[in-house]
Amino acid sequence: MARPIKCRRVEFFPEDTYFIPLDKKRCEVEEIILKVEELEAMRLKDIEGLTQEECAERMEISRQTFQNIIDSARKKVATALTQGTAIHINGGNYTLGLCKFKCSDCGKVYKLNYERDKSICPHCGSDDVVCKKNKRFCCR
Repeated sequence: MARPIKCRRVEFFPEDTYFIPLDKKRCEVEEIILKVEELEAMRLKDIEGLTQEECAERMEISRQTFQNIIDSARKKVATALTQGTAIHINGGNYTLGLCKFKCSDCGKVYKLNYERDKSICPHCGSDDVVCKKNKRFCCR
């Protein structure tokens, strides 16, 4: 029996999730599915410039799993660029590292990485903040 896949921590979700070669219609090209955690692995390593170990820690996975994810992501992107296929960012096994908090003092709502950031309102500095889903304790 195979081990269940552990969700990967993702801190970024793109607004644009579909990329297609110029002058081609969506119905004319094949598409490659790039998983959300694959995009996150490339973002952490290639854009933020973190080490493999730091990336794995941020995503809450082993270094080997991180290497497997980034290898898969880079192969998919290289294939899409060289063969002219579309890239669709969709699916995967991930959890977002952000929760919405509401300040009890000023009423502002904001997103916060509840494990790394302090629970202090960035607008007024109050420490009386509440997770929108689970009262004082945040969701996963």
